[in-house]
Amino acid sequence: MIFSNTTPFISLCAIGRLDLMPALFGRVHVVDAVVRECAAGQAIPVPELTKLNWITIAPSSTGTDPEPMLLQLDEGEKWTLHAARAANAERLLIDERIGRIVAERMGLKVTGTLGVLLKAKQQNLLPSFSEAAQAMRERGIYFHAGLVERLARSIDE
Repeated sequence: MIFSNTTPFISLCAIGRLDLMPALFGRVHVVDAVVRECAAGQAIPVPELTKLNWITIAPSSTGTDPEPMLLQLDEGEKWTLHAARAANAERLLIDERIGRIVAERMGLKVTGTLGVLLKAKQQNLLPSFSEAAQAMRERGIYFHAGLVERLARSIDE
């Protein structure tokens, strides 16, 4: 079971490659807070998640308050981490640094948008990891340049 936060949707939509999520993971779970964040209107539009047949929507609250360490996160991050942990998710897609740190402390396995691009390149679903990362940068999606370079070298790009 894979859960995703908002940013991977925005980042992949920025380069027209939202199709990578279902191609790599099949079903992707999101909390309704992520649905609302994606629908709120961004500079980069995201399709309505409720209309994507590969999305499973989980309620943001399972009837219990999230752990105190989650309270510093935004609504989408907080409830995504909470739901992913409650569901024993195999992986969480999230890019925000603080959210990643908290997720890892909670014992969740984390992958970000760059990890999605890397996996897509390794499975021949993407012609170039580096070009995709650069295209995101040109649309205003920034990742640490050193990380992008290190990942590109790991696949001989």
